[in-house]
Amino acid sequence: MDTRTASLPPGEPDPALLAKLSVLQQACLGVVALIALTVFGAWLFPQFAAFLPVVMTRMSIPMALTVLLCALSLALSETGSHLSLPIAGKYIAAQAGILAILILLESMYRQFPAVDNLLEADRAPGNLGGLPVHSPAAFVLLSLAMMMVSSRNIVLRRIADGIVPVVCLTGLVLLSENLFGTFGLVRLSADNMISPLLLVCLVMLTWVVAMRQTENGVWSIFVGAGIGSRIARGFAPILLVIPFLIEVARTRIVLRELVPEQYGAAILTSLAAGLSLVLLLVLVWRINTMEKEIHDLTLRDELTGLYNMRGFYLLGEQTLRLAQRAELPFSVLFIDLDGLKKINDDLGHNMGSTYLAETGELVMNCFRETDVKGRFGGDEFVVAGQFSMVGMELAATRLKSMTEAHNQNNPRKYPLSLSVGFVTLDHPSSESLKELVRRADEMMYREKRSKKVARA
Repeated sequence: MDTRTASLPPGEPDPALLAKLSVLQQACLGVVALIALTVFGAWLFPQFAAFLPVVMTRMSIPMALTVLLCALSLALSETGSHLSLPIAGKYIAAQAGILAILILLESMYRQFPAVDNLLEADRAPGNLGGLPVHSPAAFVLLSLAMMMVSSRNIVLRRIADGIVPVVCLTGLVLLSENLFGTFGLVRLSADNMISPLLLVCLVMLTWVVAMRQTENGVWSIFVGAGIGSRIARGFAPILLVIPFLIEVARTRIVLRELVPEQYGAAILTSLAAGLSLVLLLVLVWRINTMEKEIHDLTLRDELTGLYNMRGFYLLGEQTLRLAQRAELPFSVLFIDLDGLKKINDDLGHNMGSTYLAETGELVMNCFRETDVKGRFGGDEFVVAGQFSMVGMELAATRLKSMTEAHNQNNPRKYPLSLSVGFVTLDHPSSESLKELVRRADEMMYREKRSKKVARA
């Protein structure tokens, strides 16, 4: 049976998604802290460093301290956590920013040789030039964003809305630059690259900051419960990856001189146009699918999955007109769940809902897919379709037999009991669907009264 749960307003963040993101954030912060502590351990105990891969020592002590302070700040500033100390978190973020500024100044002016020696580990393998300034500059921006993210001050939150994208863009530039250089996709010297270990920490911390900001700022569309949010989450990764794939193709095809430059440009332009068209088609298909879901929500009963009154009349009128045009018989069956009030009073409304859901399932299974099946609210169900009188009598008998079989398989204090009534149009008529439903309702009440007389 088709079950549905009430949806959140489109502008509200999805609590289930936020819970999953919170777990991922904690995992990232744990990994970053472990990396920083491992670097400290290798520095304090050289014999321990001998057992580590070389890449695990490619981070300087000052930058490891900056990374650890950033991770601690984000852990303390997480709202809803039992360790939540937002003021302490902002103070630690400020300390990380000051340390990053000092590292940046030393990388630029080289005033203290002893400090320079500590910073040597931040170089990428093969980097024999100046100390990298990219990473401390990125951490300065990152610490500034951390002090404003999740702030209660509306002005600071708006400023964070502007800073966080800059931090993400900086991290993306550094990541793509180092990846392109590592794989030889562009002609970068090692002097322009930073330590892979430091880059991993920067990317993880940047991602955590971005996720924190999406919970409160204008970027909350990415964690919302509405259609726009679901589309944004689905297409954002694709739109981020496509430019990099095109650049990889350009360097492989054009710079490697596999094809002449003009043909390479034409191929890549055509490829980009084709990918854009595919994305458009997927986007339209997704929107249409969600539009159908919304349409169903407005026409269907949430408990049973059958059409509600509006949906029943909308489709039932169309089915009736088709039957009249083809001069085919048309029938309406009205069903009432007996004793629902007594079930609700004695067993509770949850059990009453169970009886209603089971009745809806019986109706769904008893009749054809082309028949229009609905619930009018309360304990009333109705079915309309191209049935002759004999055909509807057989269908009503089949429904009662299925109900008896259901009761045998589910013995309870109150067995499931249905009263039914139906009418059939087997000749040309201008009678409306509402009139047919009214007459079927009257027939159903005749059966219900006869049951009461028989029990009496």
